[in-house]
Amino acid sequence: MIELTKQQHDALQAGEIHLRHTLTNETYVLVREDLYRRLESLMADDAAAAMNEVMAEDDATDPLLESYQHFARNGS
Repeated sequence: MIELTKQQHDALQAGEIHLRHTLTNETYVLVREDLYRRLESLMADDAAAAMNEVMAEDDATDPLLESYQHFARNGS
C-alpha cells in the first residue's frame, strides 16, 4: 500500500481527488475504499442487468430458439 505524503494528504483534505501519472499522463480518481466497494457492487449489478437485457434481445430475434427449448425439454 502506498502511504500519502503530507502534501498529498493536504490536497485530499482540500477535496482534490484527481491524480495524474507523470510518466503516462493518465488520470485517476481517488475514492475511499468503502465508496469504491459500493461503486464496485453497483457496477456488477448493472453489468448483470445489461447482460440479461442483451440476452433477452438476442432470444427475441433468434428464429431457432423454440427448437432449442424443445430439445432441452425432451433431451433429444
